[in-house]
Amino acid sequence: MLDEAILFNPFKSSKLNLLNRIVMAPMTRCQCPGGIPNEEVAAYYQRRAAAGVGLIITEGVTVDYAAASNHEGIPTLTNEAAQQGWGKVITAVHSAGGKIAPQLWHQGLARIQGTGPSPNSASLSPSGLSAQGKKIAEPMTIEQIDETIAAFAQSAKQAQLLGFDAVEIHGAHGYLIDQFFWAQMNHRNDQYGGSFRKRSQFAVEIVKAIRNITGENFPIIFRFSQWKQQNYDARLVGSAEELEQFLKPLVDAGVDIFHASTRRFWEQEFEGSDLNLAGWTQKLSTKPCITVGSVGLDDDFLKAFQGGGANTTNIDALIRQMERGDYELVAIGRALLSNPDWVKKVKAGHFDQLKAFSPEAMTSLN
Repeated sequence: MLDEAILFNPFKSSKLNLLNRIVMAPMTRCQCPGGIPNEEVAAYYQRRAAAGVGLIITEGVTVDYAAASNHEGIPTLTNEAAQQGWGKVITAVHSAGGKIAPQLWHQGLARIQGTGPSPNSASLSPSGLSAQGKKIAEPMTIEQIDETIAAFAQSAKQAQLLGFDAVEIHGAHGYLIDQFFWAQMNHRNDQYGGSFRKRSQFAVEIVKAIRNITGENFPIIFRFSQWKQQNYDARLVGSAEELEQFLKPLVDAGVDIFHASTRRFWEQEFEGSDLNLAGWTQKLSTKPCITVGSVGLDDDFLKAFQGGGANTTNIDALIRQMERGDYELVAIGRALLSNPDWVKKVKAGHFDQLKAFSPEAMTSLN
């Protein structure tokens, strides 16, 4: 007999304690004019916290509003007005009993030059290469790399000062940090490229810089993925041995929790085991891991958008994986957009009251 109560057990670690195991996944909303979160954004996050989400990871928050963002409605932490806006969001979430972490984000070459709040700013990337290997920009200089590492660290420190409970580093989905990981886009021959280990150095230095500036007790979450926006079949690592090589430098640098992003949480990651990416990550890193990927829905995000939506489904597979200890935390994404009270309804067993996801839910702050 599966017991869904495991989702609602408190999560306790040396740096972060949560009401339960449920995390709100970061989802880009583009609803912050001028990069400044407003009262509507605060209410949007507060509703999820009040309904029982243990940890909210915000939409991506750019560490450089000019070169890191392709839309003026994507929030930032780099100016006083945005910081004041986030202060109100934090207060709203805390007053509802939740905890909150910003996802620190730089789009890199995914932000096409000519878009965003500063269209004339150059788009940054390790080698200036598209996913198809075409040169479309100049490689980042060492000075630009140093400045970007510092920007991540400064945003993390500002988050800490504002009262956020942790930070997440966005190292997934083909954005800047992931572009350094990805051999197709990183052809550098210096300390940031040329080998599997060197392609991780940019991320490692970001983690170290954040750890140094925030101290030992501030939680750092690191999100990574195999798939990229440009290539859903991409593989960062092909085996458990390679995954362990990838994770260890990040653990040594100071990562406390990993967030293993997949499109379908129920799929096995490597042959010979039914562990998903989060399960392997927690096993190899010995750090708590967040699983994510169409939790509570019957289809992944890509097919849901192509088909016009996704129906709700039971979470039996999720509970089985949690009961055997595959991972500690579960991130809910699109199901929480259609159902701000998803946690309450699932806890009460009212699955029949959950609304199906439709792409229209992405366009408002319900």
